[in-house]
Amino acid sequence: MIPYLQVDNLSKRFGEQLLFENISFGIGKGQKVALIAKNGMGKSTLLRIIAGKDTSESGTVIFRNDITVGILDQDPALDPENSVFEEVFHSDSPVLKLIKAYEEAVAHNHTEALEKLIPEMDIHSAWDYDTTIKQILSELKIDTYDKKIGQLSGGQKRCAAIAGVLAMQPEILVLDEPAAGLDPETKHEIFELLCRIREKRNNAIVLVSHHMEDVAQFANRVWVMYKGKFAMDGTPEEVYSRVEELEKMNIGIPQITHLTYSLIKEGVPLPRPAISVEEAEKMLAEILKEEKPL
Repeated sequence: MIPYLQVDNLSKRFGEQLLFENISFGIGKGQKVALIAKNGMGKSTLLRIIAGKDTSESGTVIFRNDITVGILDQDPALDPENSVFEEVFHSDSPVLKLIKAYEEAVAHNHTEALEKLIPEMDIHSAWDYDTTIKQILSELKIDTYDKKIGQLSGGQKRCAAIAGVLAMQPEILVLDEPAAGLDPETKHEIFELLCRIREKRNNAIVLVSHHMEDVAQFANRVWVMYKGKFAMDGTPEEVYSRVEELEKMNIGIPQITHLTYSLIKEGVPLPRPAISVEEAEKMLAEILKEEKPL
């Protein structure tokens, strides 16, 4: 796995409250990491430090050369007067900056600048970037590109904000509650889109979510933050099998995990608590298959 960033001995306080202390971790190409903790534990702050939007009191965050980070804040700031397309196109992306520089050079007929910019446009496949943005918006079920942000529903605004981050094409995608305020169908479509983008670009994704079912289904790594430290670090199967410890930390678990854990306590020979309904069905089918008829 190619390392994208390394964090060492990071510490942060909010007033007198310790958020985290001396935490260290790495994020590599292709990882899908979920960070879970109860409210007020500093999850959003940690994401913003990774994205360069906040600072730590001590410790280091080291990126591999030329790595870009895109962040979706829990409450993204959108300009209500922008159209959907303008809002997405104004995202802080190196490619978008290149396109704007090219358009400015064309407008002022700067021949020398154009000679440098045209090869860069070729390298970054920037000529049809507006098509790329429209494709992202279409996959998020937004087809009214000229509509003002202020006229969108809460869910549509969320989707527009997500589109803006995806348009940056970052190597590390940082998402703070990406499914907040979305209906189940739209939420499913967003996670499906994120999976397709990761498969295509093999970027790293770090997310915070209160929806434990989403974490279980999406992440391939889960970090549990508790009392300023990473109390757990493992696959969803490894982390969610520690039901009693998570409950003591006041951290929720998927409903199916709680149900199958209760069945295990009642004597049903499941190998471990399941993290999805599909997995629980397979486990129960295996048990029924092994049972001998009377």
